[in-house]
Amino acid sequence: MTILSIQSQVAYGHVGNAAAVFPLQRLGYEVWPVATVQFSNHPGYGDWRGRVLPASEVADVIEGIGERGVYPQCRAILSGYLGCLETGRVVLGAAAEIKAANPDALYVCDPVMGDHEEGFYVGDEQMAFFKSEAVPSADMVIANTFEMEFLSGLAIGSSAAAVGAADVVGRDAARMVVVTSVTVDDADAVGTVAVAGTNAWLVTTPRIPVSAKGAGDTFTALFLARYLQRSDPGDALALAVSSVFGLIRAGFDGGTRELPVVAAQREIVSPARLFPAEKIR
Repeated sequence: MTILSIQSQVAYGHVGNAAAVFPLQRLGYEVWPVATVQFSNHPGYGDWRGRVLPASEVADVIEGIGERGVYPQCRAILSGYLGCLETGRVVLGAAAEIKAANPDALYVCDPVMGDHEEGFYVGDEQMAFFKSEAVPSADMVIANTFEMEFLSGLAIGSSAAAVGAADVVGRDAARMVVVTSVTVDDADAVGTVAVAGTNAWLVTTPRIPVSAKGAGDTFTALFLARYLQRSDPGDALALAVSSVFGLIRAGFDGGTRELPVVAAQREIVSPARLFPAEKIR
């Protein structure tokens, strides 16, 4: 199966496509990576070099893929950090073209806008685009609690609240919604919730005291990969969360700021510790 992944690219470290492509390949997927920005490293370091790529350049690359006549092979379109509003429109156009060639293809939207630590790091135009255009067009939405609170207009302080917010965002029962970094009863733990129609699942893991940039990008890729393999949201959630936990733990134990997706790649394929998915609805 093949996935078109449209998101940021860094030369050093693992965020965006640098956090998503190898895990997808490690699980047996062909990936068409298209960059929206080309940076030396994640801006979280405080300084970086590179640029946001013009939307026209992103569109040209995608159009070139289409000219190979391979759109029917594409099983999913995954979008992450956009860089600019115009690229968002390019993504939606590409998703529509691929779905026309393969009606079974899924559009998976990771509406990268910000987090509780840094607040919003995209402008109002991109925020409005995600809320009014990208998310309503998606078959699957995967966002952290900060982003989901914006999309739903609801505060999320528990797994039950995460389910409620997901219900608002996933008004169409066909849309699957996943919420990461969810507060749970145990202060030393963190939850991830998946909602599909009338069903909901929760996976809880110990909280690791580190901010792992790129973990959300890797999780989105792995959840999509596992869902395409199994068509079971609960199983996909358990495997994806467990893999990302293993990667974060390996990075924490190794004292690195970056997610060790290559050094600890065994966690991608077969996580050392499997956290079960609890059916909560």
